[in-house]
Amino acid sequence: MSKKEYRRSPRRKIAEVVLVSDMMTDEVVGRIGNISEGGLLLVANSSLTEDGLYQFRFRLPGIDELDFDVGAHLLWLDRGTALGQAWAGFRFIAISEEQRERLVAWIESPGAEYD
Repeated sequence: MSKKEYRRSPRRKIAEVVLVSDMMTDEVVGRIGNISEGGLLLVANSSLTEDGLYQFRFRLPGIDELDFDVGAHLLWLDRGTALGQAWAGFRFIAISEEQRERLVAWIESPGAEYD
């Protein structure tokens, strides 16, 4: 079965470092590994609470002067990676319609690579 058959929406790889901040603490919690309309893979460099709810802020390359502010739910956490890092899967639970439309357009833009 191909990835497209079981994933709801394409996950775009991000070659650049896109830092993600926790809006409640203003701390950088990690960087985006990939992103879709419905959520993101975070390569975390700080501890996260399993099944936690977060308010994240990030800026995608090529979208000038637009911070994405999203509510996200931690679905899974893999601490079995490099020391001090974890991989974490988040589902967006709050994102404005304008930001969702901009995100989808960015994900589908020419030259994108997908996981």
